[in-house]
Amino acid sequence: MVPFRKIVLRHFEYLERRFNKFVRYIGTFLFFLQMILYLGIVIYAPALALNAVTGLSLWGSVLAIGIVCTFYTTIGGMKAVLWTDVFQVAVMFAGFFAVIIKGSMEVGGIQKVWQIAEEGGRIEFWDFRVNPTIRHTFWSIVIGGTFTWTSTYGVNQSQVQRYLSVGTQKRANWALGMAIFGMVLVATSACLAGVVMYAYYSTCDPYTAGYVSQTDQLMPYFVLDLFNDYPGLPGLFTSSVFSAALSTVSSGLNALAAITGEDILKSIKPDISEARYALATKCFACFYGAVCILMTVVASQLGGVLQAALSIFGIVGGPLLGLFSLGIFFPCANSKGAAAGTLLALALAFWVGVGAQIYPPDSNPPPLDVSQCVNYTYPTQGPPEEDPPKIAKFYALSYSWYSLYAWLITIVFGLLISFATGHQNPKDADRTVQRSVGEAFCCCLSRETTDACLCGVPTEVEQADKLKEPPTYDEIKSYDYEKKSNGDVAYSNEAVNTADEVTVL
Repeated sequence: MVPFRKIVLRHFEYLERRFNKFVRYIGTFLFFLQMILYLGIVIYAPALALNAVTGLSLWGSVLAIGIVCTFYTTIGGMKAVLWTDVFQVAVMFAGFFAVIIKGSMEVGGIQKVWQIAEEGGRIEFWDFRVNPTIRHTFWSIVIGGTFTWTSTYGVNQSQVQRYLSVGTQKRANWALGMAIFGMVLVATSACLAGVVMYAYYSTCDPYTAGYVSQTDQLMPYFVLDLFNDYPGLPGLFTSSVFSAALSTVSSGLNALAAITGEDILKSIKPDISEARYALATKCFACFYGAVCILMTVVASQLGGVLQAALSIFGIVGGPLLGLFSLGIFFPCANSKGAAAGTLLALALAFWVGVGAQIYPPDSNPPPLDVSQCVNYTYPTQGPPEEDPPKIAKFYALSYSWYSLYAWLITIVFGLLISFATGHQNPKDADRTVQRSVGEAFCCCLSRETTDACLCGVPTEVEQADKLKEPPTYDEIKSYDYEKKSNGDVAYSNEAVNTADEVTVL
């Protein structure tokens, strides 16, 4: 088992080894920003569910969730995070399956559910429009989603620390494969539960009718409607929502505390004892828990929690993915280009994201039916809305494209600034921190082809020769000048003379 303290060194330390310490700090800052914003949303989401199910105060629920999760993460550390995740995912799937099975039975079977959803325009698999302002299309889900989830599973410390904790690369590959399969299953279950809920409320939408105050409360309301006569089942669903949130928050707090300890505390006090270091990381976890609780105030203003979470993955995760991509795949990129390109991408991504909050793009959702709602009063026509400014069109970019948008800015401007400030010579690159696209994605290619994709970076053999230290004078003198004992060509007298000269100098 890899010691947990070593895990952080194998992630953001890469940026220091490839570029410099300042770039490493940029990567650390991006992770801090992403996780604090995201964890505020994650704490806020189950509080909405608890408020809808039990009627408890929304902000009281926020405090309860944040304090409980912070407490067991602070006390238990990484082991508590891993074991609670195992239990929580089981509870989460139990809640999903209960909703899908019971809801489809009430509607008349899964085929009836699918029929109602198709007639209502909720099933769209093959929307091939290339307009980037359309909220969801085939391209935005496949291409934009690839970059969004790659930033999450590829360069996010809370995920990387899990891969490295299993001990070997083979186990890490298996863990990642199972995580991908699990996430597909979670997303499919969530979407299917949403389709069942739409079919159940196809003639009376609770949000439009005013039965719930936010769209994120629809699912808890649906659960109460389904299982009101079944004691314990509403609590099961509430537990599943809490389980999903707590597992995310606990791993995030653990990662934030570990990075603070390694990147900040140990740089200030490198000789700190193990006992004090362990105590300090627990204090950091407690501090970040309090900060994330405060961030729920911001989360409450961001609209739907799922879109807000994915937007943050794109706005902050996109530049971070671009930074690692510059280091791994572009040997000409230097530290100035990497730092400037990443910060520029972060600024422009935030500009678009914040603008979308001020001038929300029109998502053009299919109509909702309230014809069968009891005591529903149709709203009166309000005053016409003012036309948004022309710049609002720029903010209409779908949140699904945020990660790719930020990644492209990081790569393009990172390379331009690198060449403008004196790019790195690929021949001087460290082979151990570089990887060509051919090596990464085309493993079936020949060695000659993948070496050509390195764009001048030394091959593994050349790098090994480059790292070999030259023999000392005494080692050369001890060799047989005609032939080494292993049969290789011996050092010549000229080499010995050179060694003499170096020794004198």
